[in-house]
Amino acid sequence: MAKKKILVIDDDPDIIDIVRASLQKEPYDIVVAYDGQEGVEKARAEKPDGIILDIMMPNKDGFTACHELKHDPACKQIPVLILTAVGQHFATTRYAKSQGLALESDDYVEKPINPQVLVERVRELLGG
Repeated sequence: MAKKKILVIDDDPDIIDIVRASLQKEPYDIVVAYDGQEGVEKARAEKPDGIILDIMMPNKDGFTACHELKHDPACKQIPVLILTAVGQHFATTRYAKSQGLALESDDYVEKPINPQVLVERVRELLGG
């Protein structure tokens, strides 16, 4: 079975480590980007099978990155799982709840997440 490639876009190295550790026993290669701009560029270059995307990041937030990816003919079919704590911070950040509801992602999960739940959601996202 060929490994599927997952692009993790998050500015928090600890979250990237948690995602990597959660998915290490699965048949996935993990590619990493540390902000939205780098993430969009890596998605275009790497053509991953799936993307795990944070919202609150420097250079380009996850809302913008997701919108760009879903409107790019080369990337629009890549499933995107939003993994974020932004819902807990609506009152203290510039992000509005309406932005979250308008996301074009394929799935949405709040941090912190149980590693087994993450594995299950990624499996569902990638079709098995």
